[in-house]
Amino acid sequence: MGGQVVWGCLKYIPHRLAGAALIAPVVNYWWKGFPVKLSTEAYYQQLPQDQWTLRVAHYIPWLIYWWNTQKWFPASSVAAQRPDIFSRQDIEILSKLAGKAANKEQVKQQGEFESIHRDLMIGFGSWEFSPMELENPFPNKGGSVHLWHGDEDGLVPVTLQRYIAQRLPWIQYHELAGAGHLFPLAAEMSQAITEALLLGQK
Repeated sequence: MGGQVVWGCLKYIPHRLAGAALIAPVVNYWWKGFPVKLSTEAYYQQLPQDQWTLRVAHYIPWLIYWWNTQKWFPASSVAAQRPDIFSRQDIEILSKLAGKAANKEQVKQQGEFESIHRDLMIGFGSWEFSPMELENPFPNKGGSVHLWHGDEDGLVPVTLQRYIAQRLPWIQYHELAGAGHLFPLAAEMSQAITEALLLGQK
């Protein structure tokens, strides 16, 4: 859920950046600039309980913690770690990581509210701007912005990332065939992302 931070930096402090990489960033279905048909279709690809979770996060964010912890209605399937949202590659990555320390304590060191529920409120709440309104932060080619996404991502619809890349041609878009949401954990992927950002390699 770091995409919102990167978009914010590109909006408010581009002069302080040497470059930026967005890796399977969450897309807010309510951002201005999306064709209604496109964002609606992508939204309804989500399971009904996820649709409700996103509605709560957007319209009544102060209720999101209660929504994801109550037992009367089905909460977010992501919070329940639903396995069918993962691509074949995601499952292979998870199986390789199964025996390794995953630093679970570190991930939630600030508590579940800060690590999950606040992310939902920020990612899907009302934004002051839409990323699709941004201008090229590096018009003199002093840096670059890269967006990486798997075409089998079960969490963030690839159709929305494609549209963002089309609207913002200064973004170098990398779509990975057969990759799901967890592709950054694949072997050598972090090196490829770093080299693209720092060395300009495709």
